[in-house]
Amino acid sequence: MSPIARHQKSFSFKTLFSFLGPGFLVTVGFIDPGNWATNIEAGSTFGYELLWVVTLGTLMLILIQHMAARLGIASEKSLAVNIRENFPKPVAAFLGFSVILACIATDVAELLGGGIGFALLCGFPLWVGVLLTLLLEVFLLVSQRYHRIEKIIIGFLGIITLCYIVELLIVNPDWNVIAPDLVIPSIGKKSIYIALAILGALVMPHNIFLHSNAIHSRQWGASEQDKRDLLRYEKIDTFFAMTLGWIVNCAMIIVAAAVFFRNHIPVTTIEQASVTLKPLAGRFAGILFAVALVFSAVSSSITVSMAEANIITGFLGKPEDPRTVLYRLAVFITAIPAVLIILLSVETFRVLILSQVILSIQLPFTLIPLLILCRSSKVMGTFKSPNGEFIAASLISALVIALNIYFFYTTITGGN
Repeated sequence: MSPIARHQKSFSFKTLFSFLGPGFLVTVGFIDPGNWATNIEAGSTFGYELLWVVTLGTLMLILIQHMAARLGIASEKSLAVNIRENFPKPVAAFLGFSVILACIATDVAELLGGGIGFALLCGFPLWVGVLLTLLLEVFLLVSQRYHRIEKIIIGFLGIITLCYIVELLIVNPDWNVIAPDLVIPSIGKKSIYIALAILGALVMPHNIFLHSNAIHSRQWGASEQDKRDLLRYEKIDTFFAMTLGWIVNCAMIIVAAAVFFRNHIPVTTIEQASVTLKPLAGRFAGILFAVALVFSAVSSSITVSMAEANIITGFLGKPEDPRTVLYRLAVFITAIPAVLIILLSVETFRVLILSQVILSIQLPFTLIPLLILCRSSKVMGTFKSPNGEFIAASLISALVIALNIYFFYTTITGGN
């Protein structure tokens, strides 16, 4: 009998603690180097004004990721497998190819962030930091079993959170000013673009695919009641993990606001933030910044590679098993173009922007299939998304897609 089945009649903290994990893999994805750059710019330019955007975006993300996990629980298959089995072959092939490109673009951002982090922390050249990040990522994926990787990711997330908690204590922000900005919307003509950037950066294609697959690491029975019990624990896991992500993202903005905005120093790049932070908040704060960035980049690159391997095996109809040769090859193959793009590029900031544009182009091709599948009685059975959830998710998806189209347009036109 499965652990979930043994506790059908009452809630069990023991079962909950054994279940926690899939949501944390996803959470690492939205505190990646791309989010760092956006949050730092938001805090340094507009102070605490845009904290409410992180709150709103996290609530949106919780619903979308819950639906991805619901699909995995109800169908007992990942989003990739469901697309392959329920969409016409040409459509499925296009969707699979597009999301692999998006994953490679995400990998570029994560490896680039790792390279910057190691450069800040150890003084390595950027290319050395990138390769070191890649080696750590591949080693942890290939040499460890799934649950060990989960524990490593949770540990990394804990280190990132701890670093920022200490930084909050160092910079000593004005909490009386911060509290209202967490929940009360305030936006102007100058801040709207960054606000949209924060929202658009939270929902990422690979995280949706990853969550639908990671949920299968938990054993449960095949009955409807077993699945409903699992879904109950999943909701808690998702909410708790995303809340931790909300704390870290808010902390990034708060630290940037307390240090840079307070001293009237606008910051637009991660490297500039680190260099400027040391004389204003102390060398220890700069070290914590670099340590957190390294752990963020390594952990997020691991989850991206996991998503890539799961997507490739799922769309090809092969076992989504980390012990198979195809799965391990997928980890290497998808990392190669990401590394080459970074090594052949001159301007890292432009590379980071380009990676986010690619994500914005692909995102509709992940959200729309998810909504279609979650509303399908054939796929979901009695777990089909209820009207309220589906309408809310549709509105959120429409908003996120519109924001990403806007980013794409303004990037191409240069913001004019």
